[in-house]
Amino acid sequence: MASNRVYIDHLRRVSLFEPFTRKDLEKIAQASDEVAVLAGSVILHQGTEGHEAYVILSGRVVVKRNGRKVATLGAGAILGELSLLDHGERSATATCETDCSLLVLTQRTFLAVVNDVPLLAHKLLASLAARIRELDNLSLS
Repeated sequence: MASNRVYIDHLRRVSLFEPFTRKDLEKIAQASDEVAVLAGSVILHQGTEGHEAYVILSGRVVVKRNGRKVATLGAGAILGELSLLDHGERSATATCETDCSLLVLTQRTFLAVVNDVPLLAHKLLASLAARIRELDNLSLS
């Protein structure tokens, strides 16, 4: 198990959390759990309802959409982040390519942190808006 400081360093790399202060990240880290996942294990199944997100602490994860590989992610990447906001269907399947260490953020605990620090909701909305604009600009290119 890593320390909260290590978790904070990983959370800081996640674009969704870029506007968050160290104190904000400490609260999120405290509300998270670290899990070890073996190579070949499926973390997310496309089409299933999501209730948590995962930050990769170590290892590599392959992401496939409709059976086609769309990405290989490593330390500092986040999977399933939309599940922190709703219970929508997973848009992809994610499988550990190597043994992985993941930080699990459940929707319930994440929203409890946001409710405890309302300013986080504003930062989160701004971060999501920036990501939507970025994706929109990519689609126009």
